[in-house]
Amino acid sequence: MRERWFGATGLRVPEIAVEGEDDIALDDALVLDSIEDIGRLEEAHAEGVPVVVRASSAEEVRAALERPEVACVLVPPEQRELMELDFRRLKYG
Repeated sequence: MRERWFGATGLRVPEIAVEGEDDIALDDALVLDSIEDIGRLEEAHAEGVPVVVRASSAEEVRAALERPEVACVLVPPEQRELMELDFRRLKYG
């Protein structure tokens, strides 16, 4: 399981997790439904705030993980197979 830094918390979290099942504290994180608002992503990252994005397809997971600001991608429980995606393979083939 690949991990990423969780903002400036000093913690590492899985790059892909199942929403509601994995023990990731989201209270102080910026949780978004998409990566469309690049300004919010960049601002949160600059402030050390962890950025978490929800995704429900392989394409959405790939797009979110391409953003260096994103600490973790949350996938719905009914699509837990998305946890098995290999970001490097998605990006580079």
